[in-house]
Amino acid sequence: MLSLKSARRANGAAEGFMRTSEPLKRGVLWTYLAVSGFVAIEPSPFEFMFPIALLVFADGGMLFDRALAPLIACLLVYDASGLITLIPWVQEQESLSFIFITVYISLATILFSAIVAAAPLTRMRTIRSGYVAAGTVSAFLGVIGYFNIAGTGAYFTLYDNTRAMGFFKDPNVFGPFLTPPVVWLFQDMLLRRGRAWLAFALLIVLLTGVLLSFSRGAITDCILSILLLLGITFVTAESDRMRARTLRVAALGLATFVAIVVVVLAIPAAHDLALERATLTEDYDSGPQGRFGNQIRSIPMLLTRPLGFGPQRFAHIFPQDPHEVFISAFGSFGWSGGLAFILFFVVTLYYGWRVCLHRSAIQAEAIAVWSALFPQLLQGFQIDTNHWRHMFLMIACIYGLTAAERISRESRAPTAARARTQRLAGA
Repeated sequence: MLSLKSARRANGAAEGFMRTSEPLKRGVLWTYLAVSGFVAIEPSPFEFMFPIALLVFADGGMLFDRALAPLIACLLVYDASGLITLIPWVQEQESLSFIFITVYISLATILFSAIVAAAPLTRMRTIRSGYVAAGTVSAFLGVIGYFNIAGTGAYFTLYDNTRAMGFFKDPNVFGPFLTPPVVWLFQDMLLRRGRAWLAFALLIVLLTGVLLSFSRGAITDCILSILLLLGITFVTAESDRMRARTLRVAALGLATFVAIVVVVLAIPAAHDLALERATLTEDYDSGPQGRFGNQIRSIPMLLTRPLGFGPQRFAHIFPQDPHEVFISAFGSFGWSGGLAFILFFVVTLYYGWRVCLHRSAIQAEAIAVWSALFPQLLQGFQIDTNHWRHMFLMIACIYGLTAAERISRESRAPTAARARTQRLAGA
């Protein structure tokens, strides 16, 4: 057996290792988020970071609380259903890649939720910093690409330099990717967190990137997320001073957004495209062969197919993909996968609203994440978001924050009970 002195020395060495490994954990987490904007190539740097993060955080950096059980259970059933529906199509590379990416995103979501649950405030600070860096670089690349500076338009835009996409494959994903850092920077100004001038400068770059994506969904997401952040912050504010500051920041944000819109629309090509995109539906949306018609026609077929159409097989039956998360879930994962996804969606809504409205030490973090996430969850009714890595990162943060809030609440319960007992005894 070790002597007491040797045991203390071993314990001290272990603690020293943990102290030195925590900066490594933060560095890996920051890098994981910082490379999240480079997804035009597959596998992307974001995918390569997963095994590194898993290895580093396996050393006491994760916490699996029971609040994560719905997330893990639903994703487990969802992925297992996908593997079953894949069997007839295992030779199809498209179907195989689709399920592989789905399983990876599920594992990454569980990893991030456990990372956040273990140390919510410090980990969220690192996630914010890394994501804001990724968003700023992505937006900057999209902006310089749009204006074809140094011939970058061929790399960072789509449709002959008419829509910015940064280092993404699709402007409709690039735009929503920029929404969380926009929300965090607005919150920085609200809470006087960091340098206000720096947050304002980065906001201009990010908002410009969102507008130049000319994605109706992204612009709507961004506006709704900012309004949601300001609204929840105003309602939950503990003082009139904070409510007044919220109104001032809202006015500043509105003025900035309008100014950027005026500048962008002063560009003739941008003005024409904006008028073209300023419709609720496109030609490919309406009609029996349009997106919505395909969705309606697919429902009776799915009701008779417990295994759905097969992974990513919807477009082999109809003219295009479903562009709707629930039909996509039932179509690619069958009845069990579709039901698991519905349950996952409902629990996420419950967790999100609950944790951001409940007074706690992590409430501000939850408000920002939920403000950025909620509109994108709703966007799933209009476009297939099942492989949006940044959205599942936000979902993971909500579950991790919920777990941390639950643990904190239960740890305070015995203290409150003892205090109540002492008061009764004194009486």
